[in-house]
Amino acid sequence: MPIHLTNRQRRFPIDMARLRARAEACLKHLGIDHATLSVLLVNDRAMRRLNRDFRGINRPTDVLSFPMFEGSPAVVAATVAGVAEAHAELGDVVISVETAHRQAAALGIPEDGELALLLAHGTLHLLGYDHETGPAGAARMAAEEGRLLTALGLTHPGLIARADG
Repeated sequence: MPIHLTNRQRRFPIDMARLRARAEACLKHLGIDHATLSVLLVNDRAMRRLNRDFRGINRPTDVLSFPMFEGSPAVVAATVAGVAEAHAELGDVVISVETAHRQAAALGIPEDGELALLLAHGTLHLLGYDHETGPAGAARMAAEEGRLLTALGLTHPGLIARADG
């Protein structure tokens, strides 16, 4: 499964091999072995621009997802399975490393764990999970996020659990 990682920020060193391994583990856990995932690491300035341009919010955020397919997780899974031989492009996950660094420091967790969480969260969005559609969608995404974190060997709470807590 091709994973395209691009690091466009230079302030914080990133273990790209470890991030790639975690991206592969996420997709494997989700049962996706025939799709391409793109991950872009940026600084807060670039993330603010993306957040403003695509969501109308003029501040940086931790993670944005740009899915290639729309629909519920079941619809997206069926669509991806239908183009298995062509290696379906899931979409792009964009992570602000600066924001991840601040969040990790505030929570007292390793930065690479926070990056893995943001990667998992963003990947779930690519697959049709959405915590902003209401309580049922949030619960479904939180549960899958928790399973992904466990599969990655992480013990800190997911983004949705943090927002609820």
